[in-house]
Amino acid sequence: MDPRLVEVTQIFGRFKASLLRNDFVTSSNLLSQLKVLLTKFPSLPPSFQRTANAYEELQIAREIYEHAVLLSVKTEDQDAFERDFFQLKPFYADLKGLIPLSPQEYPILGLNLLRLLVQNRIAEFHTELELLSSDALENPCIKHAVELEQSFMEGAYNRVLSARQTVPHETYVYFMDLLAKTVRDEIAGCSEKAYDYLSIADAKTVLMFSSDQDLSNYVTEEHPEWEIKNGCVFFQKAKDSQPCKEIPSLHLINQTLSYARELERIV
Repeated sequence: MDPRLVEVTQIFGRFKASLLRNDFVTSSNLLSQLKVLLTKFPSLPPSFQRTANAYEELQIAREIYEHAVLLSVKTEDQDAFERDFFQLKPFYADLKGLIPLSPQEYPILGLNLLRLLVQNRIAEFHTELELLSSDALENPCIKHAVELEQSFMEGAYNRVLSARQTVPHETYVYFMDLLAKTVRDEIAGCSEKAYDYLSIADAKTVLMFSSDQDLSNYVTEEHPEWEIKNGCVFFQKAKDSQPCKEIPSLHLINQTLSYARELERIV
């Protein structure tokens, strides 16, 4: 076997062991070494040279990048996730038939869709969705992300929050927690504009908290401008702190009439 392939295999074994025991510092250092060594494999994207060890090199490189994505989820590093996913993506998109389908492909593609949803990158979400095959769209990991996006767009926030209990893969929990925060922030923003105050019971229902303490922690950490007293959550302080913006209606009317006159002259 090629000595370079042997070296990569040995370091990858140490990397997986450190990742398994959640030693993220060692994992990150070993991953950096592996990525440097992978640059010496001519069979990898974008070259795709048909070398004697191409099959083995492609398989181990794909597995390394898959573990890199999982490491980024465990360390809650979304920037690293995006970098590692784009390095992995050619192995999924361009190597059909050259190496067997990876069991991690659909879970990781679903993870990427979930990340785009959390970051509110809906256009990119649908672009990635268009690139998937009909088989992929039937996979539970992909369907989970699609159903979440539909619920989010419909404003069915209760379905979004309850979906955390039915994640198809344990790695999805991190992004589901981020999505839950996004949903609650959206509801909170609407609530403080719609009401002067809510009772604690109503606020728990609206924000979908199970206990008074969870609600109190949320207010303290995310909305210190709110005030909890006399069994209610008061939003008035938040409203008072927001500058009032008047709509320049007269200016807009004059501008619209000016456009109409110009159009009439052109016609």
